Amino acid sequence: MTRFAFRLASLAVAAGLAACAAVGPDYKQPPEALASQSAAGKPFAEAPANTAPLPAHWWRLYHDPLLDKLVEQALAHNTDLRQAVANLERERAIDDEVAGGKYPTIGVNGGPSFGHQSGIQLLQRGYEPPSTFNYGLGASLSYQVDLFGQLRRAIEASAANTEAAEAALDLVRVNVAAGTARAYAEACSTGLRLEIAQKSVDLQKDAVNVTERLQKAGRAGAIDAGRARAQLQSLNAALPPLQASRQAALYRLATLTGALPQDFPREVAGCTTPPRVAGVLPVGDGAQLLRRRPDIRQAERTLAASTARIGVATADLYPHVSIGLSAMSASTAADFGRKDSMSYSLGPLISWTIPNTGVVQARIAQAEAGTRGALAKFDGTVLTALRETETALGNYARELDRRAALEASRDQSAIVARQARQLYQNGRTGYLDSLDAERALAASESALAASEAQLSDDQVMLFMALGGGWEPEDTNLAQGNPTGGATTTKQ
Repeated sequence: MTRFAFRLASLAVAAGLAACAAVGPDYKQPPEALASQSAAGKPFAEAPANTAPLPAHWWRLYHDPLLDKLVEQALAHNTDLRQAVANLERERAIDDEVAGGKYPTIGVNGGPSFGHQSGIQLLQRGYEPPSTFNYGLGASLSYQVDLFGQLRRAIEASAANTEAAEAALDLVRVNVAAGTARAYAEACSTGLRLEIAQKSVDLQKDAVNVTERLQKAGRAGAIDAGRARAQLQSLNAALPPLQASRQAALYRLATLTGALPQDFPREVAGCTTPPRVAGVLPVGDGAQLLRRRPDIRQAERTLAASTARIGVATADLYPHVSIGLSAMSASTAADFGRKDSMSYSLGPLISWTIPNTGVVQARIAQAEAGTRGALAKFDGTVLTALRETETALGNYARELDRRAALEASRDQSAIVARQARQLYQNGRTGYLDSLDAERALAASESALAASEAQLSDDQVMLFMALGGGWEPEDTNLAQGNPTGGATTTKQ
């Protein structure tokens, strides 16, 4: 028993050593990474925007209950989200599988048999051994002593991969919420453009009727009547493309919410008011963006996993030690449980492939190169996030300026068209002047409606670039770097 206790103590000491050592680099966010630079966290250059934090559920800024309902449906039933959830569940299962290596493994075997042992010499003397019932039972317990931290690094890599999958799921949530809002905005904006185009058609119909009456009264020629009818057909030709565009947006909205295309929400089909957030938008700053964007977090976690895999590869330079305990009992059934039928063994199993072929060093080099690539991707993701946000802010600001100019142009065109119509009806000018004024007004109305649609789309694209929409209701983003860390320090 004293010797057995000594062996158990040796096992405990070995396990303690395993908890103290791990080869390879520890992970911290590299100071040379772009996300670690203070310049990346500055306020954005473009306006109109302020540094107020972006709300978790940004679509509620529109104060549109129908949009809120559609986004909730999409987040609950979208097929891309279901696929991302399944991928996350798979990564978590892999994580559990890798983590299982730190626990002892128990094996049990055994079974009965009937027969007798070989007895050739006895048979030659005329004696045949009797056949009996026999049994064999065995149990084993093995434990891998993680002396050099290979298992620990593998667990670190697997956990980082799981966190990357969580970030990928959040990224899909961002895209689904923005895609739903964008399809809804497009359906409503196209509805507005259709409404304006139809008004232009109706006005032109009235103009055709007036021209035909003036022609009958001898105050207008056939050319004027022909021009009026041609303008009417030209305006009618603008309706079918808009109708097709609205229908496509409705189909896209249906599939985003997990429904069949023909089951699009009927209440959206009649929408003619594009959603828009009035006033200055809350966008935060670069530091908040780096903490919030899921693709940045995904790239950073991938870098952490790559760093841990360097340790996994490095540990192959050292011996692998497992401690095993086995016990066995085998005898005839009549001797079941007797002391002399029992046997056991306890001891370490050491395996070590001397790395004289360079294979292990090649694997280490592969892991280090993969980490450098992951860092480059991390930096690239940060640059892309900042570029997309600045671009979205710039597009939105310029479209606001364009809309203001188009609104002023529309107002002037409306005044000119009204005056030209009165002059023509009073016979003081030709129809061509009135027709040109009406055409200019129709073009101004159409351009202004298109700008309204673009503004709605630009707002959604800005919110999408900001990366919000995945956070729980009570999320408080941590201050500091986006993920807290990554430097490689050799041990």
